[in-house]
Formats: sequence, structure tokens, C-alpha cells
Amino acid sequence: MARLTSDIRVAAYLARLRSWAIPAYLVARGDATAGAVMVKLNTLDGRAQGFARSFDPETGATVWVTVAEGPEAEVDAALARQRARDPDLWLIEVEDKAGRALLDGDAP
Repeated sequence: MARLTSDIRVAAYLARLRSWAIPAYLVARGDATAGAVMVKLNTLDGRAQGFARSFDPETGATVWVTVAEGPEAEVDAALARQRARDPDLWLIEVEDKAGRALLDGDAP
């Protein structure tokens, strides 16, 4: 089974967010083929969350895990450190007061 490339995954995710009228921005473009993807959810109240894709060792399923949470400036700093360590990393910022990031495939 062929694996989807990062650029295709990111494009599909951004299109999905647009279809729900949730603003999202590509902050950093990573490696088109295999770059990791991180998402910052900005709730527009001074707080944010950072998410990264991971694998559940028990099920082998892909899951999103919180890697940073709190004041937006602290989340930005944590994501900047990740990006400094991995220049192939994609970073997407989602802005939604209701906290919808649509990471698990659920409709809002």
C-alpha cells in the first residue's frame, strides 16, 4: 500500500478546514515527501495547543498528541524549538475560538 506524502496530507487537511470555514495557515513548509506535520491550535484568547502525529503502540493507529499547551507565546516557542531541530517539519496554524482543529477526522 502506498503511503501518502506529507504535501498531499497537508493540502487535504487545509482543504478540509476550509470546507468548515475554519481559518488555517501554512506557517512552515517541510519536506514534501516525508516531513512530519505539527498543528498549532490558536483559540484567539491568548492560549494555544500544539499537536504532533504519533503512533499508538497498542493499536498501531495514527493519533494526534499534545506536545505543548498554555499561553500562546509558550506554545510558539515550543514549536519553534521543534522546527529548529527538524527543518523538514511542516507547521500549520489553525485559528478557531471553539477549539476545532479537526485532527481526528470528526466533523465539528
